[in-house]
Amino acid sequence: MLTRRLLLGGTAAALLAPATVPAIATATATTPVPRRPVQLRFPRPTGLFPVGTTELHLVDPRRDDPFVPGRPRELMISVWYPASRAAAERAPYLPPLTAQVYAEGASIALQQPVEAVDWVGARSHAGLGAPVSRSWGRRPVIVFSPGFGVPRGLASIMVTELASRGYVVATVDHTYEAAAVEFPGGRVAVQTLPPEPYAHLARATRIADVRFVLDALAELARGHNPDADHRRQPAGLGAILDLRRIGAYGHSAGGITAADVMLVDRRVAAGIDLDGTLGYGYDDPADCPVVAQGLDRPFLLVGAGGTGPDGGPQTHRTDRSWGLFWEHSTGWKRDLNVPTGQHYTFIDHQALIPWFQRFFTVPPELVANTVGTVDPRRILATLNTYLPAFFDQHLRGRPGTWQNSPRHPDVRFIA
Repeated sequence: MLTRRLLLGGTAAALLAPATVPAIATATATTPVPRRPVQLRFPRPTGLFPVGTTELHLVDPRRDDPFVPGRPRELMISVWYPASRAAAERAPYLPPLTAQVYAEGASIALQQPVEAVDWVGARSHAGLGAPVSRSWGRRPVIVFSPGFGVPRGLASIMVTELASRGYVVATVDHTYEAAAVEFPGGRVAVQTLPPEPYAHLARATRIADVRFVLDALAELARGHNPDADHRRQPAGLGAILDLRRIGAYGHSAGGITAADVMLVDRRVAAGIDLDGTLGYGYDDPADCPVVAQGLDRPFLLVGAGGTGPDGGPQTHRTDRSWGLFWEHSTGWKRDLNVPTGQHYTFIDHQALIPWFQRFFTVPPELVANTVGTVDPRRILATLNTYLPAFFDQHLRGRPGTWQNSPRHPDVRFIA
């Protein structure tokens, strides 16, 4: 189960990390094919603010790239923020060349021709370079880390939701681990993995990546432009960053990263792990530092119904790494579970897969292995409630009620 989820094996892998897996199927004469490319549609964010976004190319001259030695570590990040008004141009959902790579893998998993879905033309609900909202003063900052092989844009629904509620969110592509990372000028870094085992290297690299992003945001807050190409950033963006209130969250391997970073960097005050097994890479989870030591600051575990040991629920009562982490953590903590959800319920697949089902037949095994049977609209509304509520409580001091609710029947409070 751990290998399937973190290395993206099986049917979901071809959708998420096309560079790393073999084809599982091809479109056939009996597969219904849409007459025109499916246009992607995403739920609108519900917060008070329009959302703006910009991207930064970061180069760390002090760090040799561990995946491709001999060159400095480079990252691409997006910064999403509350805007004062909508921008004329909506930002691409994925950078165009990244979208092309992603489309190839998605076509295999969906058993559709590559042109069946318009990934390249898809747009998010964020305005490209929209003017920054300076009302309410400085804003809490959240860093998001995606799962193994997954582009940073595949979590745009929750990211835009948080930005619409007044947070600044930085999303990170982990270069050479992601299927494809597009840099300015049309350069694309495709997935380039060292020989296995590389779990410890990947974890250490991700920690360093996120800490470097925090350093870059600090530069931005000081009035400097950390973009390696000196591209102009939205006026006033650095001035609204409140780096005394930083959160981190991530999906799958990114959830592990959120915990790992909190262990070594006290700048991060609160974190969320969305279905990432904390003992990844360790034969004995007790040998994993964050599992063995736990955290003394708020942390939220959110698991799916079929991703734990033996295909059961992922909770601190079923997974040993979560259980030891829970036992050793002294800070505020909660453990939530979505019994009828699956591993990709927690990112945009929960909206994308049901949308595709309107236009063509999605392979049943893909549905089962990505989003399960949870009600799509309801669980998206629930995630848009609980995840912002966690950060509201621990970054803004707005205590919430954490218990089972009839308004959110798809979530179970384990503890």
